[in-house]
Amino acid sequence: MPDAAGTTRRRRYLQAMQVDVWLSRERSPQAPAESAVAVPASSERHASSANTDTPTIVDPAGTIDVAEVAAMPLAELEATVAGCQRCPLHSGRTRTVFGTGAADARCMIIGEAPGAEEDLRGEPFVGRAGQLLNAMLRAIGFSREAVYIANILKCRPPRNRDPKPEEMVACSPYLRRQIALVKPRVILAVGRVAAQYLVGSTLAIGRMRGQSYFYENSDDGARIPVVATYHPAYLLRSPLEKRKSWEDLRRARQLLEANP
Repeated sequence: MPDAAGTTRRRRYLQAMQVDVWLSRERSPQAPAESAVAVPASSERHASSANTDTPTIVDPAGTIDVAEVAAMPLAELEATVAGCQRCPLHSGRTRTVFGTGAADARCMIIGEAPGAEEDLRGEPFVGRAGQLLNAMLRAIGFSREAVYIANILKCRPPRNRDPKPEEMVACSPYLRRQIALVKPRVILAVGRVAAQYLVGSTLAIGRMRGQSYFYENSDDGARIPVVATYHPAYLLRSPLEKRKSWEDLRRARQLLEANP
């Protein structure tokens, strides 16, 4: 059982990501009773809140208006991200990593954050992990160009650490808008951080796999099935888990076939 400190940390983490928690009506009968999920709140909480645990969103240039972001076309959104200073990560980036692929893709791949090579090239999922992701997509009949690939964060965290809650809050308007513009039929969440963020869960990725989750976009009200799977970088370290990821990919393909 989690201790009180762990529970408090998780609650603050979810609050920082602007989510409200309740038990999912979509939970499968096999899911553990404690597998509560949360759906992103419909409005953004402001950093000026009286709650001292709420992370501060930094935008010294004063150029990012969340309401304007929610109405931007994709090209303007990418240009806005390129100049973003909403969190301290902007000071250490080489390039922002916006997203790549088909703007009307039926499947959207979402990871957590860029790595060193992504930071240099400005493209998500390159290098060995990107090559494995490409192979995973080909296994279910997709090319990299046929899907849309993005990360929660658009700037690389130092030493490839996990994103902080306040960093995800700062980047969340961009990802919401990307999802609203692409309108995918299925989201493949790769890795624990991305899967937990998209559906508000605190479960380990191994326990999220195979469960029914949905992402609810406050920008357009869309309700999109989310398939949680392992990150390609993890699969490079643990190749025996590739069979499980294959099962997840098949499930994503089945969802697409059911919702053409």
